[in-house]
Amino acid sequence: MKYKLEPYHRNVPDEDLISDLIEVKEKLGKDKITREEYNNFGKYSAGTMGRKFGTWNKALQKAGIELSNKWDISEEELFKNIEEVWIKLGRQPRYSEFKQPLSKYSSKPYERKYGSWLKALQKFVDFINSESEDNEFDDLVEVQQEENLKEVIKHKTKRNISDRLRFRILMRDGFTCKSCGRSPVKERGVELHVDHILPWSKGGETVPENLETKCKKCNLGKGNAFNV
Repeated sequence: MKYKLEPYHRNVPDEDLISDLIEVKEKLGKDKITREEYNNFGKYSAGTMGRKFGTWNKALQKAGIELSNKWDISEEELFKNIEEVWIKLGRQPRYSEFKQPLSKYSSKPYERKYGSWLKALQKFVDFINSESEDNEFDDLVEVQQEENLKEVIKHKTKRNISDRLRFRILMRDGFTCKSCGRSPVKERGVELHVDHILPWSKGGETVPENLETKCKKCNLGKGNAFNV
């Protein structure tokens, strides 16, 4: 077995490094590239880029490439991502599972924003368990046309289901369709909805006891039928 030294890239001209970044981006046909992608397809390495330009993101900026890591992620986006990963897994996600393609973001943005991964999860759980739904109204009146007669229905809640109420219902129902038993945990590609049992248009309220989990197929196929 023969040994050989790895190429030494410290003195590579900036323009050559930038040119190679652009070539990899065009080869992949993407607006942005990750460190891993560059290490797999580039002539040099992400580490070389970082040493030369200060950071990987600065190298991307020099090349006019969209940053692969987004730093100004809102709490809403971070929580929505946790929710989506939790639903796919059907359980509390782990630190190591926050990576593509399962997760849109890695664990790092959560650590930067909240101090640690566990603190981020606690913030998410506190948000989901919050009693304030911004969902209740006093004597909201809907005037509805039915068979040429005007029916006045009084509601205590809004029609729309908030994100956190939706997630609580999915958790309660075990991320499983109440009609057919399908679940994204068991079957890839299953999309779950949360909908009213007694339709809101028929007087049903947006409260847990009148909400249930349905897969997309069952929910769209039920039309205006409902259980009583």
